[in-house]
Amino acid sequence: MLIVAYDISDNKLRTRFAKFLSKFGYRLQYSIFEIKNSKRILSIVEAEIKADFEKEFKQTDTVMIFNLSKQCTITKYGYAKNDDEDLIMI
Repeated sequence: MLIVAYDISDNKLRTRFAKFLSKFGYRLQYSIFEIKNSKRILSIVEAEIKADFEKEFKQTDTVMIFNLSKQCTITKYGYAKNDDEDLIMI
């Protein structure tokens, strides 16, 4: 999976960036998204960031992409544990 974390000071740019990321994954925290990993998705996300967003970033803005492998372990607590359990409704 990919984890994209960002800290963008401009409200409009930050909102636009979050909407862009939501096309590929879902929000884990306010400025952290989880995206299913594939080379194609990663290349699309990186290309879009470079083409449409990077030129608008200020010196204090940050975007980090973490490419996690299958060997990485994730320990979840609280609400996050619910993501791993199947929900059965009758």
